[in-house]
Amino acid sequence: MKRRETLRTLLVGTIGSAALLTASGCDPDASGAANLEVGNNDNGLYGRTPAEIEHDEEVNAEIYLNEHELASIAVLCDIILPATTTAGSATDAKVPDFIDFIVKDLPDLQLPIRGGLMWLNYEANRRFGKDFITCLPEEEVQIIEDIAYPDPEELRPDMAYGITFFDLMRNLTLTGYYTTKMGLDDLGYTGNFANVWDGVPAEVLADHDVDYDEEWLAKCVDQNERMTIAEWDEDGNLLT
Repeated sequence: MKRRETLRTLLVGTIGSAALLTASGCDPDASGAANLEVGNNDNGLYGRTPAEIEHDEEVNAEIYLNEHELASIAVLCDIILPATTTAGSATDAKVPDFIDFIVKDLPDLQLPIRGGLMWLNYEANRRFGKDFITCLPEEEVQIIEDIAYPDPEELRPDMAYGITFFDLMRNLTLTGYYTTKMGLDDLGYTGNFANVWDGVPAEVLADHDVDYDEEWLAKCVDQNERMTIAEWDEDGNLLT
């Protein structure tokens, strides 16, 4: 199984935990939840209630992660989900921006993320004498493979924090990527769309020993008339 396909499987398995990453603007107890009027935020990408727009603006105005930390996250995200011939990378889908927002929106993630990045730099300095983002690509991958696929027999006690951090980053990266149009296209998700229904299948009708009345069949299951609005008389009889 290819690595990206493996990650898709992980996404399905962890989709429940992704609910933990929902912004508080979706909290039914949040103020303004009853206001169903929607609008667009500054980037115009999705409909939001006025309360949600205000919340987004407040979060975006905050600064928590510094440029070095965001650069490290970008490198890490693209190691987790690199570009392929058919899909862009995590940074192409602006996953680091998503993580930056989530870390500010969910303060409980701030220490684990910052601490994990510190661990990553410590490990890079211990092994190669430099920060993680200044390592060669093969050096970066060497560190990541040890915390992404840890060998229990070779596991050092101080690797536990890195393993926990990488699990969190992998979940954030998958959530961020596969909730974008690029990620959905990569999954082949088409969403809901209108189809043509031509009645209960004949074998199902036969199993129940029933059949359509020909008059009703012509009126209700004729796809040439599917855009016609039904009309009824006062007695409830179908006219057209």
